[in-house]
Parts: sequence; C-alpha cells; structure tokens
Amino acid sequence: MPSNKTRNSLARQWELLKLLPTRTEGKTAKELALGLMEAGYEISKRQVERDLLDLQEFFGLECDDDQMPYKWRWSFDRPADLPSITLAEALSLVVVEDTLKPLLPLSVQRTLQSKFSQARSQLAMMAKKSSTARWAAKVKTVPTTLPLLPPSIDEGILELIQNALLLDEQVQATYQGMSDKLIELRLHPLAMVTRGAVVYLVATAKEYSDVRLYALHRFKATTRTFEKLKPLKGFSLEKYIDDGALQFGEGGEIELTANISDELARLLSETPISTDQILSAKNERQHLKATVLDSWQLRWWILSHGPGIQVLKPVALAKEIEKTLKATIEQYAKSK
Repeated sequence: MPSNKTRNSLARQWELLKLLPTRTEGKTAKELALGLMEAGYEISKRQVERDLLDLQEFFGLECDDDQMPYKWRWSFDRPADLPSITLAEALSLVVVEDTLKPLLPLSVQRTLQSKFSQARSQLAMMAKKSSTARWAAKVKTVPTTLPLLPPSIDEGILELIQNALLLDEQVQATYQGMSDKLIELRLHPLAMVTRGAVVYLVATAKEYSDVRLYALHRFKATTRTFEKLKPLKGFSLEKYIDDGALQFGEGGEIELTANISDELARLLSETPISTDQILSAKNERQHLKATVLDSWQLRWWILSHGPGIQVLKPVALAKEIEKTLKATIEQYAKSK
C-alpha cells in the first residue's frame, strides 16, 4: 500500500495537471504554485518545477522555454480530461451531501454518490496537510428547535414524485392525512421543500388552484399518469415561502404588541422577528411591537417563551394564547 507521502504527492500532481491550461500560452511554475496553495497544498515553486519535469514526458506537456520564466501547458493534440475534483469542489460536495441531499432527485444522488465518496476521501487524505480540508469538520448547521429524526419515506414513492416534478407530470396518489384517513388525490406537483426533518411536496389537487403542502412520508402509494400537469399561472416558490406558507398560516400579517422579559428583549435586539420591530421600555417593562405573519409558527414561538412574553394585541390572539395556557395548567392539575 502506498505511503501517505506518496498518496499526497500523487494528489498534488493530479491537481497540478488540472491547473495546466490547454488553450492559452501557458502558466509559469510560480502561477501554478499559487494555484496549488489556494487548493490547500503547501508547496514551493521549486517543487512544482520538479513535478512538471516528472510529468512532462508521460502526459505530453509543453514548455515554452523561449522566454523567461518558462510557461507550461497541455499539448494541443493531448488535452486534459481528468476525472477529479478540486479541494473547493470536495468541500462543496460534502456540504451538499449533508444539507441538500433530501432535495436531490434519487437519480442525481446515485450519479453523485461516487463524487460524494471521492470528496470525503480527498478531504480525509489532505486533512493533515491542509487547513482548508479540515474546514468541513469545523462548521455545522444545527436546528433552533428540538431536533427530530426524519420520518421514513418509501424510496419508490420518492423517486416517482421527484420524476413527476422533473417532467411536469401529474401524479395519482394515496395519501394519509392527519386524521389517518386514506384519500385518493390527483396532484399537480409544483415544488419540493424541506422544513426541519420533513420533506413536503408543494402541489395543487385535481382541478383546484389552491396550493397545499403534502408530507412525503404520508404518501402510501403513487402511480405515474404520463399526463402533463396543469400549470399554475404566476406561481413562484420563493413568493410562496415569503408569504408564510411554511409557517402554516393563512391569516396574513398582524401587528403584534406584547410585554416581554429583559432576556427576550436582549435576544430580539440581536435577532429581530421583523424589519419594523420596535423595542421600548414602558412602565418598567420591556415592550415589543412588530408586524408578523399570523401563523401556527408564531403561536409556537410565543408559547415556547412561557412567562417571558405576554401578548397584548391582537386581542383575539391574546385570548387564544390564554386559553391554551389555561388548558395546559388544567391538564397538569388533573395529573396530580
């Protein structure tokens, strides 16, 4: 088995070959050394010159020695076609695999699997020599709420829905709603989104134009229809999300006013809940005023802060929160 030193030399020389141009006058050893250093290799101009001499005959490299400094390139009749990835590409692929994989079609995932493996191997091999290669192990995105394990999604159903989305086709589906009742649906897929641990299909049903969310793990059966979907004029996934669909609310915006604790006021001063948020002190208490979407997520947020927030307006929302808290207290009282 080759030593780590040998593997690192091979990886460096492979990267060097990828840096060589095919259609320009060439690059100097100094320019190539800088390119290798940007890719995470600690190397000198002298070492690059030695590598180039080692690779010249086997790969048919050309050296323009009519001027100083010498410039190197691929021969015009032997262009480079190297199945490799750069350090930057390896880092990007690792991030994609960790965070975006649920949104990639299974066919794309299968195609990329070898690249994912190659990226991780390359980062592992270069970790001792390159601080850049260690970057992926030093950064992570974590959820702000209680982390939930992702639900199981039937792979065949997932692939059929993804293909329908790619091909703009309708899907015949058996779907289990929150009431556990199975319903038959003819869906027109528009988009796919991930929210926390759950992946949703954004679609219209039958001939209706109202857009709804369907959790992929609740699909029990799907059939390809080969029929083109009914386009929804003016639909934009970005606008759909901006309008609060993923916050599970259809009530539009409201002006929220509340008394809040010093701790919550400090938190909101750093991470506001709206662009027009106003924090002020009134009657020796911290006061919040902000325009927010009227949604389930807003209610979860308010309830999560317990005594740290007292909703004042809208009055209907304040009464709803009070009712929920009273029911919670009654439930605990009954268990004693």
